[in-house]
Amino acid sequence: MSSSSGSKPSTSSTASSTLSSKRPLDPLTRTALRYTISPREYELLHEYLISRAPPQIKKRTPDPPRYEKITKSGSESGDYNVSAVRAAFRVFVAAYVGLKGWEVVTEKIASRQGGAGGGAAAKGKVVAPKYGSARVALSFSSILLFHRLLHRFFKRLRGSLLEESAEPFRRRNPRISHLLTSKYTPAVGASLAGFFLGVSPSDQMRMSIAIYIFTRSLEFGYNALEEGGYLWRSEDEGGKGKPWWFGSWLIMPFACGQLFHAFVFDRDCFPESYGRFMLDHSPEYIQLKPSAYVVGEGGKPWPGTFDIVDGLAELSKLRWPPFVSPILFPSIKQALPSGLALAKVSPITGPAHPGITHTSCALLHPHDPSCARTYLKYWIAAFPSVAKLFTLLYGAFALLAYKSLLKDPLPFVNTLSKRILRMALFITGAIGTSWGSICLFSNYLPRSTLPTQRWFLGGFLGGLWAFVARHGERSNFLYASRVSIDSLYKVGKKRGWWRGVKNGDVMVFVASLALLNVVYEARPGAVEAGAVRKGVSMLRGEGWLDRVAGKEATGEEAEATERSGKVEDEKKEE
Repeated sequence: MSSSSGSKPSTSSTASSTLSSKRPLDPLTRTALRYTISPREYELLHEYLISRAPPQIKKRTPDPPRYEKITKSGSESGDYNVSAVRAAFRVFVAAYVGLKGWEVVTEKIASRQGGAGGGAAAKGKVVAPKYGSARVALSFSSILLFHRLLHRFFKRLRGSLLEESAEPFRRRNPRISHLLTSKYTPAVGASLAGFFLGVSPSDQMRMSIAIYIFTRSLEFGYNALEEGGYLWRSEDEGGKGKPWWFGSWLIMPFACGQLFHAFVFDRDCFPESYGRFMLDHSPEYIQLKPSAYVVGEGGKPWPGTFDIVDGLAELSKLRWPPFVSPILFPSIKQALPSGLALAKVSPITGPAHPGITHTSCALLHPHDPSCARTYLKYWIAAFPSVAKLFTLLYGAFALLAYKSLLKDPLPFVNTLSKRILRMALFITGAIGTSWGSICLFSNYLPRSTLPTQRWFLGGFLGGLWAFVARHGERSNFLYASRVSIDSLYKVGKKRGWWRGVKNGDVMVFVASLALLNVVYEARPGAVEAGAVRKGVSMLRGEGWLDRVAGKEATGEEAEATERSGKVEDEKKEE
């Protein structure tokens, strides 16, 4: 009796759990499951988590085959749309959580740094846009979703128009048919999803995204033209090929010239980190406060680093007046013309060397009348610190490739040392030449010749040092170009050279995305970064795949098959 009575509950419970697992779900729950997790992901979740859960949870959750049957749509198009919505939803959640977390961290850091000076910090605090994180996350997820849907739509439309049944339509509308049946139509049509970037707030981040995609698309477009032989004729075709000196390093003279000019005259349109780095690594040219300096009778404190830069900008606008030493002529109270910016730097120019005749030299190197000797002393003082900085920076990144280091340490260390040395030479030479060229122009150019434009020329000469680091530093050169483009746009808008177009950055983003898609469609190898190729494939709904790596793998497999076939033939002949 006891055994029979004990067996009944277990049987009934098993039957109830089976019935509950086979109970049909309502359409709302089924749709929520389909758009939340895929069958493959649910299988992994069930294997590692649900299978180890308490029995009550196991009874209420279906097994993987049952889940796949529940969430199956029954059509390929439905599965594709569900997958696109699922990916967009995850991008939204990841972006929103990441941005919110970053916002919380930065607010806590700012509150700790504010301390007692919180009132001053509150005055300069920028008001964040309403629902900023949600809008950015919605923008990213919408771009992904509609890029996939539009690419699939235009691809199917093109296939339909190429069928024989569409011949009458193509005959009646030749121009439209030619436009819609082009192999680049899906790529360009999908790029219209870039307009959803306008959902995000119009701030610096949106501008930076547009500039980044703009520069990368131009880079890949150049690679495609070069790969197709449109720029340089190879030696086999009777040309000379690409000049040995031509490369991405040519960006740097123009970028450095623009940034150096903006640093002096439009510092509000210049990245603050760039300015501080330049001033921190400008010994002999930026005069720091001496340890024994005492405020004089006039009560003038020692000028700050940015005060020195403002003084140089004021001298440029005054067309570089000649320097009259108060040491030689005590009757002259001021060595420089009157002005607030020049009055702040009087503690530097007042005791300047009597042999100095140019105001630029009196402000940049007041203790030494020789510009060449100052330039040499700058190299001696600046190069070790810059080399140390890049040794720490590149050495830290080199640890990520520790497998290559352990496999063959000597070539790895040699390559790393060459890169550090080249970058240290480039940065040291660029900063020192930019400052030293101002003294050079003062000595050899009339005072009224290019009084303010010589800052651009000085930065241009400093940027020529990029030739030393022309190998393997394209990413750094392109980063400098993006910073320069952003600064140039702000300077032009500030000075009225052009008026900003509403949502102009969104239009640039859409055009750049179209160019990137076209290059990827025509020559995927021109998109050099493997991560970018995988990102474009993901945008199209093709998965996290690299078309170039796939082709290479296919080629290797074909070669292996051919070799094995030859071996078998040889064995048969034997």
